[in-house]
Amino acid sequence: MVATAIHERDLIPQFYRCANALQVVFFSNAVHFTAGTYCQEFFSFAAQKFEAMMKKIRETTDFLKNAGIVKPEVGIILGTGLGSLANHVEVEISVDYKDIPHFPVSTVESHSGKLIYGDLGGKKVLVMSGRFHFYEGYTLQEVTFPVRIMKMLGIEYLFVSNAAGAINLDLPKASLMIIDDHINMLPGNPLVGKNLDELGPRFPDMSRPYDPELIAKMENIAAEKGIKINKGVYVAWIGPSLETRAEYRFIKLLGADAVGMSTVPEVLVACHMGMKVAAVSVITDKGDPDNLHPVNIDDIIHNAMIAEKDLVLLFELLIRDL
Repeated sequence: MVATAIHERDLIPQFYRCANALQVVFFSNAVHFTAGTYCQEFFSFAAQKFEAMMKKIRETTDFLKNAGIVKPEVGIILGTGLGSLANHVEVEISVDYKDIPHFPVSTVESHSGKLIYGDLGGKKVLVMSGRFHFYEGYTLQEVTFPVRIMKMLGIEYLFVSNAAGAINLDLPKASLMIIDDHINMLPGNPLVGKNLDELGPRFPDMSRPYDPELIAKMENIAAEKGIKINKGVYVAWIGPSLETRAEYRFIKLLGADAVGMSTVPEVLVACHMGMKVAAVSVITDKGDPDNLHPVNIDDIIHNAMIAEKDLVLLFELLIRDL
């Protein structure tokens, strides 16, 4: 089979055939050959898959370098309703996702789908105006593919934003919450599978996924500029359906302050590749299980836009302070 034709979903039946065969082999030496055949087939698929991934990473990186994207220092991922930060960039190059080899294409209406390179806060930045989500049908490896590319282009800092619902009901709508830690409730992890040693370690440390120095800088900037800001724990939920009353109660028991449908996969890959991460949630609605009303997506986007001016100021001053 050609390497580029290998897809993560193709490995699932091979994996279970391998696992089942290994169970049987304990009971009968006669099936040893069958077990070995299935396992060899699975690991062959896996090796091809990750060789194909590295090939795609190199091709995409080379394409962007040839397009003129040279030595960006900061990567920025913009969440739902938070696209106007891109308007503050002195744009040198803008590329539609659909024109970038191997890049996914954003299917969410409020995500524009452009990669923007230019100057912000005195630094070269690469901005994703529109991100990808697991609920769009992409694998977690596809969702995080752009973060791999950012690192290969030389980016050392990753700033992430998202729209989130408040689990901690003391968080006001249209306010900012610095993410201090997270809980992954997505059905997987983008690092599962054969590790690509050239990209990062097999078992990356996650004791401080969000850089303490960057958090302290954001808190100082907020205090100096009069930006009301909180700090808390973010949980990534699968989506696209919003949470039920019982799920809101469950998420609160987990210890989360806010819930959304993104960010964690990108942060996991950024940490794997040794990037320093800062992330901010814009609180757009409240998940009060005892007073829950149908959510209006237009209201969520409206609240995101209200808080966006503070987010833009926060990120721009943080970039200047690097």
